[in-house]
Amino acid sequence: MKIGILACGHAAPEVIDKFGDFPSMFLDMLDGHGFTFETYDVEHLQFPTNINDCDGWLLTGSRHGAYEDHPFIPLLETFIRQTYAAHVPMVGICFGHQIIAQALGGHVEKYNGGWAVGLTDYNFDDLGPVQLNAWHQDQVLSAPEGAVTVASNDFCKNAALIYDTRAFTVQPHPEFQSTVVNEFVRLRKGTADYPDDKMDQAKENTSQPNSNDALAAKIAAFFKQPREAADPAIHTN
Repeated sequence: MKIGILACGHAAPEVIDKFGDFPSMFLDMLDGHGFTFETYDVEHLQFPTNINDCDGWLLTGSRHGAYEDHPFIPLLETFIRQTYAAHVPMVGICFGHQIIAQALGGHVEKYNGGWAVGLTDYNFDDLGPVQLNAWHQDQVLSAPEGAVTVASNDFCKNAALIYDTRAFTVQPHPEFQSTVVNEFVRLRKGTADYPDDKMDQAKENTSQPNSNDALAAKIAAFFKQPREAADPAIHTN
């Protein structure tokens, strides 16, 4: 099965030098699940020619807000709606989670409760308590019609959404290992509006185990499950 990675943004150069960019983190995360991959830099307007160029699509995180005015966002929303209509499976992570929700009628905004950074507890309906690294302030505050919330915590109500067999999206980052989060803390502590106490706690929590492998298996199973065939007549603009 071929998965197209839609790179909606890029890691900081210091992170890329040490750990690779977001697409390579997903390749590492899904290694051993039998996928092949192709990456498209949609942030810089490199889009697939057709929604059926790959068997499924994975939308990465981004420093951008889904509600911001960037040339790639309306094009990506169109691609999402066409892909969804054709039942080609999508997985969205962080920004990918948010942009899929927004494209399908949900509401995303900057959460007034502040940031989630580092290892965070979530309750998944079928997995129970899991620990995943988060790095976000934006949230899906209202899920689209047809989306079912399958993970949450007190900070983030819609931490994961399932759209029948067509999309599975999560707010935290199962592709982020603790070393990556540690580098983010090093680069960003004391900048913007990151609270020092949350950054210190995120650094301290990098010594704790995470549930990345469980989420990788769940994402792989989502892609591989039976579903209605995609309509080959539907193309991107």
